[in-house]
Amino acid sequence: MEQKEIEAYRKAGEMAKKVVAYARGIIKPGMLLIEIADKIDAKIEEVGGVAAFPVNLSLNEIAAHYTPSSDDKTKAEGLLKVDLGVSVDGYIADVAFSLDLTDDSRFKDMIEMNEAVLENVLAKLNVDSEVKDIGNAIQEKLSKSGDGYSVVRNLSGHLLGKDVIHAGLTISNYENDNKTKIKDMAIAIEPFLTSGVGKVYNGKDSEIFRLKGEQQVRDKDAREILKFIKENYKTRPFCKRWLEKEGFKKLNFVLKLLVRDGILHNYSMLIEKSKKPVSQAEHTVLIHDEVEVVTR
Repeated sequence: MEQKEIEAYRKAGEMAKKVVAYARGIIKPGMLLIEIADKIDAKIEEVGGVAAFPVNLSLNEIAAHYTPSSDDKTKAEGLLKVDLGVSVDGYIADVAFSLDLTDDSRFKDMIEMNEAVLENVLAKLNVDSEVKDIGNAIQEKLSKSGDGYSVVRNLSGHLLGKDVIHAGLTISNYENDNKTKIKDMAIAIEPFLTSGVGKVYNGKDSEIFRLKGEQQVRDKDAREILKFIKENYKTRPFCKRWLEKEGFKKLNFVLKLLVRDGILHNYSMLIEKSKKPVSQAEHTVLIHDEVEVVTR
């Protein structure tokens, strides 16, 4: 890992920390999710960063991939996961936290356990660590807790790349035997906990998209929008409301066309199989001459 990459990750991490602190301070029960998303987008810009992907504001049993539409009336309630990313020169700091927005703090213990599980991993990492050490540390903490929570097994951490959120390496959140060394990597470690069965399935299509193909496009509006996507988002995820703010028309038609033709990927919302609430905690970690948690 080159020094310029390390510095970019550090800078992105510092920005992400400011955005997280801001988000924790403004989010209140009953607030519209679109208001939260707009404020977080504006804060990322204010601190000098670029949104690496649309902020995920996933409620209760929705584990991931919910970002509000521009006219969304959904309000913050229950267990809210806030997953955001800041990009500096294409290098991404990915961070997430959970908030208990109930009157009786019913999710407080789950959130605290989720954070403790993540901290247990971070405390055990060193420059010689392997992928399996992460899942094993998660399982170790959960086994000792006795709180009845399970990890969501088909959600995982991941390698980060330039302009790429999921850069190929899967980091399982449960005990495994993957001996891949994590030296000279930037990784996102993100255990998800639930009192449910611990698996998610693909739900409805979300408002989140990503460029994936290079096919030719005949439609004039689609060509114009695709050009903008390539120039501004590259291979980073984006959302429909961002394109709406740029004044593009026929977005529903164009996005469906580009997904149909394999040019864009449309993310599905991820739902816990037994419809039980899910919590999340995440940090971005650099492993070079030392272990550096850039978002903490």
